[in-house]
Formats: sequence, structure tokens, C-alpha cells
Amino acid sequence: MSKAIITCAVTGGAHTPSMSEFLPVTPEEIAAESIAAAEAGAAIIHLHARDPVDGRPSGDPEIFRRFAPVIKASTNAIINISTGGGGPNMSIEDRAAAGRALKPEMCSLNMGSINLVLSEMAERERAWKHDWEVPFLKGTRGLIFRNTYADIEWILEHIGNAGGTRFEFECYDVGHLYTLQYFLEKGLVKPPLFVQTVFGLRGAMGAHVEDLLHQKRTADRLFGNDYHWSVLAAGRHQVPVATMASLMGGNVRVGLEDSLYIGRGQLARSNADQVRKMRRILDELGIEVASPDEARQMLGLKGADQVGF
Repeated sequence: MSKAIITCAVTGGAHTPSMSEFLPVTPEEIAAESIAAAEAGAAIIHLHARDPVDGRPSGDPEIFRRFAPVIKASTNAIINISTGGGGPNMSIEDRAAAGRALKPEMCSLNMGSINLVLSEMAERERAWKHDWEVPFLKGTRGLIFRNTYADIEWILEHIGNAGGTRFEFECYDVGHLYTLQYFLEKGLVKPPLFVQTVFGLRGAMGAHVEDLLHQKRTADRLFGNDYHWSVLAAGRHQVPVATMASLMGGNVRVGLEDSLYIGRGQLARSNADQVRKMRRILDELGIEVASPDEARQMLGLKGADQVGF
């Protein structure tokens, strides 16, 4: 087996501050969590931003500039900025503004529109901290997280071609793999591809082992040796699915964006705790963990000295 890349997604935009006291919200918290995750073994740090006052998702490049340079100065990790930005209510230009402005080594790129339903999270009894949280979660029942072919091409042109940024292609369903194949055949993306298949979210692929196998078989057939496969799974599926994928030669993603828990009913106290747990599992399986520089070589990245921050 080749070495496995661990990605850590430290905060995301789906969970809200009332769900865990350990979810990083401020730029200082996001930076500290990212640095600790890198020290624990994550080669890639996947970043979203939040309003420092109330924790709502934000695509503001200036907020990203308050933590991305700190992470870069303190670690050798690859910084990967989301183009999901502040969520499905925003235009593609606003969602992707941070990636366009900061020109990181990597950005995430959703490969299709999805019904990303978070409303069930609002049904649990909680002491809600902010008045935006429940309406935000409930409102996802009526939203489509839009990622059209035109949107994808816009990001490829304005972030990829313009800034030399490569992508974590997030595929929430099998059709997204075929969309990626289309852009590969058109020459709009170049190998090696970094394909992140997503499982266990409402509106996306399930997290059954057959779902995992089907995505892997399809990607193998479409991309052959031109891609590196990684897996993220939501909630309680995070570690079991990542473990199965690692045994199949895959890379893995953990972090509080994808799951707030470290075990059954036990909140993770940090992103680094999840990275350490995943690293222990990989060690027990005899799978070596890739360093940031090894991951850069595997993924054909431009290097941290070529970013815009």
C-alpha cells in the first residue's frame, strides 16, 4: 500500500455552536485547532470560516486571512480552503471568494448539486446559543446546494487556472464521479485527481459497505491510475467507513466538520483527538501516514511558497 493522507476538516458549516462547546468558531480557535491537528498527523487541513461573533458560516476572505497565515507559519500542512463558503444561500462568486483571493494549494469543489438536509439536527432539545441556528438548520429542507456545470467551470477557471490551485473533488453521489469524468475528458481538470467520496449525509450516498464499494469500483473504472481516493463519512459513520476505505488503499478525512464525536455519545474535545484516533487505527493496520510534503508530491501541488497569503 502507498501511504495514507489524513485530511482534517476542522469546523465546516453544517454544525452550529450550540451542538458542541469544542467546535472552533473564532479565527484564533480555528488556527489553534488546525495547528494541533497537523501536529497530530494531518497532512491536509480543510478550512471553512465562521463569523467570530455568532459562529454562523462565512465566506469572507478577510476572516480566512485571520487564521490561514497563522496555520501556514506554524505548520507544514497543506491548506485546503472550501468553495462551499458560507453555504447554499450564497452565489458561487461569494462562496468561492476566499479561494480566489488566497490562492491556496488546494480548494474543495463539489461535483454536483445536492439536497443537503440538516433539519433533523434542529429537532434535538438543546440550549440554543444564537437565534440563527434553528432557522438555518430547518431551512435546509427547502434548499438545493447548487453546483451546476457552469458553477464548476467558473471555479476551475477563476481558482484553478488563475491561481494554480488544485482541487479536492467532493463526490456525494455516483453521478458526481461521471461529472468529474466529463471535465477530465474535456481537459478542464488534470490528473492526478484527489477524489473525496462522501457518505452518510442526508441527501447524499448512504454509508453501507456496498455504497463504499460501488463508489470505489466506479472511480477505478472511470479514472484508473489517474486519481487518489479519499473518504469522509458523517457522524457515527466517520471512523468505520474511513477504516474500511483505508484497507482498500484509500486516504481518510476526519474532523469536527464531519462528526462532533470521538465515540458513542462522547463529544470529541478537539480535532486533534480524531486525527490521533485515526492515526492509531492506521498504525495498527500497518498503514503508514503521509507527511505534508509526501502528500504534495502525490497530489502534484504547487507548494506553500506559491500561495497568496
